[in-house]
Amino acid sequence: MAETTVTHIGQAQPRPAGLRGVAADWSSDQRAFKNVSWGKAMMWIFLLSDTFIFGCFLLSYMTARMSTRVPWPNPSKVFALHIGGSDIPLILIAIMTFVLISSSGTMAMAVNYGYRRDRRKTAVLMLLTAALGATFVGMQAFEWTKLITEGVRPWGNPWGAAQFGSSFFMITGFHGTHVTFGVIFLIIVARKVWRGDYDTGRPGFFTSRKGRYENVEIMGLYWHFVDLVWVFIFAFFYLW
Repeated sequence: MAETTVTHIGQAQPRPAGLRGVAADWSSDQRAFKNVSWGKAMMWIFLLSDTFIFGCFLLSYMTARMSTRVPWPNPSKVFALHIGGSDIPLILIAIMTFVLISSSGTMAMAVNYGYRRDRRKTAVLMLLTAALGATFVGMQAFEWTKLITEGVRPWGNPWGAAQFGSSFFMITGFHGTHVTFGVIFLIIVARKVWRGDYDTGRPGFFTSRKGRYENVEIMGLYWHFVDLVWVFIFAFFYLW
């Protein structure tokens, strides 16, 4: 570590060559996060940990599905809606996916206007993103209610393998919780943007620290991650 010790303020010694230099760099934080703010770095670390959790959930789901000898319920029938006298497979899931993917577009536009310091457009687009997220959660609640009414429980269901219910409620519930918290924080940050807190340096209520427009980008990182996870859930749970 002696090679990476800072001898003067803002001046670091040259990094050793090879893997030793990479290890020394990351351990002393001289270059790896030099241009990354604390809030953004913490969000990336949080998203990385969340990736492991969702990855474990999906791996557990795949293991349960491939190891059971009982037939797995057919998603096209289980998640069908009876409309106009016929069952339309996955129609609700398709609409939910469209709504959530569309919210990524509005969030990206909000981040863009946040860079331009356009308070009104940034706040409106963030609120629109929150509305789309709340719509997704509402449709997910409808889906849960429908399946519970039809007899799906974490310990069993009328159509096949008992692991179906526990996997469905655990994975979609965990993801829905992420979307719900995202909606709450979108509204909070949009309110701050609308009031001009990031322009005047107004301190936050909980942290007493001055916020910046970078918080809009951090919210964007979280929201895009939630949308990306849903793509995997959609592929593994509803299309497989």
